[in-house]
Amino acid sequence: MLISAIATPHGRGGVAIVRVSGEGALSVAQAMFPRKTFEPNRMYAGEIDCGVFKDYGMCVYFKAPRSFTGEDVVEFHCHGGVEIARGVLSKTLELGCRLAMRGEFTERAFLHGKLSLSAAEGMAEMINAESAAQVRAGYLLYGERLTAQAKALQRRIRTCLAGVEADVDYPEEDLNPASRAEVISEVTAMERELSALVAGYRTGKKIHSGVRVAICGRPNAGKSSLFNALLGYDRAIVSSQAGTTRDTLEDSVEIGGVLFRLTDTAGLRAGESDVEREGIRRAERAIEACDLILYLKEEGETPQIPPKTPVVFVGSKCDVRQVSGCDVAVSSVTGEGLEALRALMLSRGFGAETEGAFLLEERHLRAAKAALEAVAAARNAAESGLAPELYAEDLRRAHTALGEFSGETSSEDVIREIFDKFCVGK
Repeated sequence: MLISAIATPHGRGGVAIVRVSGEGALSVAQAMFPRKTFEPNRMYAGEIDCGVFKDYGMCVYFKAPRSFTGEDVVEFHCHGGVEIARGVLSKTLELGCRLAMRGEFTERAFLHGKLSLSAAEGMAEMINAESAAQVRAGYLLYGERLTAQAKALQRRIRTCLAGVEADVDYPEEDLNPASRAEVISEVTAMERELSALVAGYRTGKKIHSGVRVAICGRPNAGKSSLFNALLGYDRAIVSSQAGTTRDTLEDSVEIGGVLFRLTDTAGLRAGESDVEREGIRRAERAIEACDLILYLKEEGETPQIPPKTPVVFVGSKCDVRQVSGCDVAVSSVTGEGLEALRALMLSRGFGAETEGAFLLEERHLRAAKAALEAVAAARNAAESGLAPELYAEDLRRAHTALGEFSGETSSEDVIREIFDKFCVGK
């Protein structure tokens, strides 16, 4: 079935692209563009005939299977503008195309083996990125890093299974050259690798969703001023009157290529009114849910910080005072110490990126955890001296779980849900 859609954002622009994919795409190009023969992968300039009007633009033909979708693909590059793009699209529909669904071009690429399911998710991550780190992580997924890691583990599992199953089917033949100890050694190594992959989800989630930062401290500590200084503009109301901030206020800033989601909270004290007490409760919830706390410390104060939550103690208003026991001294007025604070936020709130692929989606985490649980069960069964049939089944479960990354073992509902995240035309 031929599908067609506008592949560029709606609205005015320099260029708009209308994409057609499927058997017969070339005939659509020949009907709308003044050429009878098209050399694949070559851009031609000329008139695009839309029936009710013509536009001078370009056309390119990608021959299957060397195209994005793996099918014959044609793209019309017309002048940007709502009516021009609509006219080109309408003509393709008249010529037998139907309007593509959300993500259908990418789904066809997946179905034709042009990319894995996790690579498609990486593409979506890049398209929807709000930070450079998210683009980089998405590109690693798109480049099949995660799928390659999963497939390598699957190959190792198949090698283990071949030996174990041979021992099960022909115990008297001694066909399995690998001893039980060697199987235990191999599955233990895979368990370590999967554990590291699962542990990396914390970083992947921060890349995907941003590092959640709670700016907190006593009333009038300078929280809203610091919030504004980090953002680079006046977002929060600043007043010398204590208790000005009654609710949490949120905004985002990129530091070192990583997205930080800042929350300006109400001053921590015993509230005098119902509204103030509710603001303090919301501040406490923000602190409990955050990845990093910026605590604006007062002299002699011993703050109560949730365990295991990274914290940066900030001595604010350093242009007029000094506070001991702080990690950094900052002036929101002069900007002193802000760069040092940003560096601490990056190191304590995020850490360092690696060249490996991160688990960015809950789906990835579920698959990795399922594989880890199955491999751990296989190791326990082998170490306990149980029959090979038992840990062979565990290894098969791990193999199936790892197939979720590429999509080879994913359900149709999961696959459709992923491609529904894309826009029409992608």
